[in-house]
Amino acid sequence: MYKSLENLIIFSEGEGRAILDEIALICRLSEKGEDIKERAFQAVRNILKTASKYGFSGNLWKNTVALYIAYNENPFSLSAERNDHVHENIFARRDCNTLKDIFNFDLCKLDKVLNTDCFGLLKEYESEVPVSDAGKVISKLCSQLSSSESFYEDISQFYMENGVGVLGLNKAFSVDTEHDEPYFVPVRTLSEIKLSDLIGYQVQKEKLTGNTAAFLKKKPANNVLLFGDGGTGKSTSIRALANQYYDDGLRIIQVYRHQMRFLSKIITAVKRRNYRFIIYMDDLSFEDFETEYKYLKAVIEGGLEQRPENVLIYATSNRRHLIKETWSDRDDMEHTGDLHRSDSIEEKLSLADRFGVQIYYGKPTREEFHHIIEVLAIREKIMIDFDVLHSEANKWEVRHGGVSGRSARQFIDYIKGTEEN
Repeated sequence: MYKSLENLIIFSEGEGRAILDEIALICRLSEKGEDIKERAFQAVRNILKTASKYGFSGNLWKNTVALYIAYNENPFSLSAERNDHVHENIFARRDCNTLKDIFNFDLCKLDKVLNTDCFGLLKEYESEVPVSDAGKVISKLCSQLSSSESFYEDISQFYMENGVGVLGLNKAFSVDTEHDEPYFVPVRTLSEIKLSDLIGYQVQKEKLTGNTAAFLKKKPANNVLLFGDGGTGKSTSIRALANQYYDDGLRIIQVYRHQMRFLSKIITAVKRRNYRFIIYMDDLSFEDFETEYKYLKAVIEGGLEQRPENVLIYATSNRRHLIKETWSDRDDMEHTGDLHRSDSIEEKLSLADRFGVQIYYGKPTREEFHHIIEVLAIREKIMIDFDVLHSEANKWEVRHGGVSGRSARQFIDYIKGTEEN
């Protein structure tokens, strides 16, 4: 097996490769008759750790090889992702034939040589960990390759349909900037929230999905600002987009305010990929002394390098203008008396103006709040008279931040948790 791994040319480093290299080394050392049981046991631990990370079940060796294939970003996989193959890649076909041998390698051979039983146990493993979003895609690839007659064609088709690497196999990401370089961290299991789960706000949802659908169809689309009262579903709406449009190529990257200076690097990292990216900024607002907003303003519009067509910025905020105005700003106005013509205010308000679509989420009326309570109660099978439910909900909202979708959800959770079985 180790000779096969050494023959790979296009497929090199990547997720899962360390395990493959370790198994190859064990195969090599076993031929020399060395005592490598502890090394073998550590390799099994690493395979099990990877299985827990993704939620793999079944043949863990084949799943690990499928993981390596699915995450390997190389000229062949990236070209297949963009669906711009012009000629057959002879080196890729050669590597795929080699990968077939590695994929079908029987780890039980090592049990016989080392007089152990642990490798055989990896063939029919049942995970106790829920499968992650990426794990579902990788497991599907593993199943396809198990009955594949041509690894080259099937792997090419996989890249065209699912993409490659961390950006291809996951719906949403945070960004790790601890070492001054942005690194995408996938959200392993995104909550299965849907826009239909958000009760009411139909006009807002239609406006949001209309802009997003146009973006995915490569039509003109705008950056979006969702603003308004807290607890009204602004963040929920954006998270729901990741589930609704994942199969259409949408990926969502959450960036925090303190990471604004990395925006250019983040965009550079994704601009040549065959996906549509929403850079998502939650609860965005700035105090008057903060200057990070200038990084955002430059990226959205006004920088030397044009924003790529596969990137939009969606933000949520409780502030319509994002940046707090001060009385000194108001005093700094022109002689015309126009309050919002001062230089300082114009600079700050220009950030919000760069969001072409601005959607207001207001607090529900009392009647709308009661309707939300009723719908949630029905979904949770809470059998309480609506008049009683309304009365209790009114008491709840007084003590918990007022009427909103969030307080309605919290109230229903409270009722559900205190119900007698």
